[in-house]
Amino acid sequence: MELTEACPGDCPELLVLQRCCWVEEAVLNDTLDVPALHETLEDVRDWVKTWSVWVLRDGHRLVGAVRARPAGDSWELGRLMVAPDLAGRGLGRRLLAHAEAQAPAEARRFTLFTGSRSARNIALYQRAGYRLTPAPGTGGHIRGAVHLEKDVTLREKSGPPG
Repeated sequence: MELTEACPGDCPELLVLQRCCWVEEAVLNDTLDVPALHETLEDVRDWVKTWSVWVLRDGHRLVGAVRARPAGDSWELGRLMVAPDLAGRGLGRRLLAHAEAQAPAEARRFTLFTGSRSARNIALYQRAGYRLTPAPGTGGHIRGAVHLEKDVTLREKSGPPG
């Protein structure tokens, strides 16, 4: 599998993968108020321009992605997604480790959100060294989302970038 930076041509597939992944999140968290489910192709094109985004391909198929950006002294991660039929094969860990490895030198912590009932996601993040923390006062996340942080010095706990 090849992990590369996303390009504008990836956006239609990113949108499809995002919807596939976040339907499960919506069901688990008992809400359709999930921004990822309501984004348009133009929204995805916009965030590909403003975030660092990486995609994972198995041949021609886009099977995973993650995005990150600086936010103060944090490296904010988001939209970590793996095709549902490939879940549980370490692809999420690979994407997470890669995104962490791209953090700028001034980043002091990694931050992310996930659904409070998304046990598989929370377990992945906790195994990688993240801890549940009170959410900062920023909006834009689903009702019931939980915030996780990890000190940058713990970066190696996620394993080597792939």
